[in-house]
Amino acid sequence: MSHAGGTVDPNTADAVPAPGRPAPPGRVVIISAGMGAGHDGAAAELARRITLSGTAVDRYDLLDLLPARLGRALGAGYHRLLVHAPWAYQRIYSSTEQAGGTGPAARALLRAAERRVLETLPADTLAVVSTYPGASRVLGSLRLDGRLSVPVLTYLTDFSVHPLWVAPGVDTHLAAHAVPAAQARALGAADVRVSGPVTDPRFVPGGPSERDAARARLGLPQSVPLALLVAGSWGVGPVRQVAAEIRAGGAAVPVVVCGRNEALAERLRADGVGHVFGWTDDMPALMHATDVLVQNAGGLTSLEAFACGLPVASYRCIPGHGLTNAAALDEAGLATWIRDPEHLAPGLAELIHGPRAERQRAAGLALFTAGPDNGPAAVVLRGRPGVRPVSARRHETAPRPAAAHVTRPRFALRRLAATAAAACALWAGGVGLGIATTHDYPGLLRAIDHRIDPDDLTPAPAPALAPVPEEDRP
Repeated sequence: MSHAGGTVDPNTADAVPAPGRPAPPGRVVIISAGMGAGHDGAAAELARRITLSGTAVDRYDLLDLLPARLGRALGAGYHRLLVHAPWAYQRIYSSTEQAGGTGPAARALLRAAERRVLETLPADTLAVVSTYPGASRVLGSLRLDGRLSVPVLTYLTDFSVHPLWVAPGVDTHLAAHAVPAAQARALGAADVRVSGPVTDPRFVPGGPSERDAARARLGLPQSVPLALLVAGSWGVGPVRQVAAEIRAGGAAVPVVVCGRNEALAERLRADGVGHVFGWTDDMPALMHATDVLVQNAGGLTSLEAFACGLPVASYRCIPGHGLTNAAALDEAGLATWIRDPEHLAPGLAELIHGPRAERQRAAGLALFTAGPDNGPAAVVLRGRPGVRPVSARRHETAPRPAAAHVTRPRFALRRLAATAAAACALWAGGVGLGIATTHDYPGLLRAIDHRIDPDDLTPAPAPALAPVPEEDRP
């Protein structure tokens, strides 16, 4: 792929070791969480790139490491809240943003996971990478108190940085762009590096021939502009309303990807939307076939569109991170945030036919011009001089005395207390780490128990963003 400043393959360049430089022994551990597909997608691509260097990679899901099998219930509660009570998620997100992090119940839940996380790390671990803020909190705590002697890096999967992402003890934060890097620094992160995004190598720009072939194979019309409408792996947000507004505006024909939300796909087909897809592994072809992406969360799919040179519009974004990501992407010049329905059709037309289309394509592709020494995988592999593997720290730690078995009831009580605190967090709605700072628990439960049509969601005002330092500006 050719970009200004040289020819770089963004999906492999930072994974290839320099000539004569052997791959380091040991392994890298990546901890993600199954909260949608974005965190896991970034973890999978980072693992692929690091593995190309000859370094072994182990991947774990933080939800599997939480006590008493609470992780999956937490993920299910988060999903339920986004679908049935998006206003409540917005309230939780805002309250944790103002509080600067988690509440006491969430902290207890994460503390309960520390021992299991530490025991999971292989003895030859060289570095640990988190792609989920909860994992960063656990790893940072282990790093601070000396139980983890290897570097911890956080890869920021969001374009906007919530305070939960910046965990004390984390050595390095990796950002895709200067805007999230500036936000991380403003929240107190010490070592922040703009290393570019990570996307699957299939996401590359396509020309007219790829466009025509993809449309023919997918059964899409050849002669009309197409808008690819996505709503994440869960298919959340006012998708039906947006599809109807795109059709009514006439700037493009909607092509909707519903993820694993089969009920949404059926409802869209009943609405008369002619091009509806469920879960698909052929997103590169869909991006080659279409003229603009319309998204509502600002996650991994947006980065994949940038890699394909597909202009991106943010519209009717989901609460919380959807809104803040839209603001950050708009500030960076990477995606147009369309805030009002009357601006949807002209906004899409501008992104398909106008000069803004080329500006956004160029800005998106420029994200992937990091050289082989600056990409995310290269930063992870470099590590820090003098760092000892996990086994070194373990060997220096005094063995637990036999009397520890006598104190097991006390440990059981502590574990029970932590589990109870976690259960309280789940009872409050299961939104994740920030739920403990929300106070109206009974009202929140009632809201979740009654289906709320996501089409009724009204976008919130744009949040304020931290300024970008001069040295990070393009």
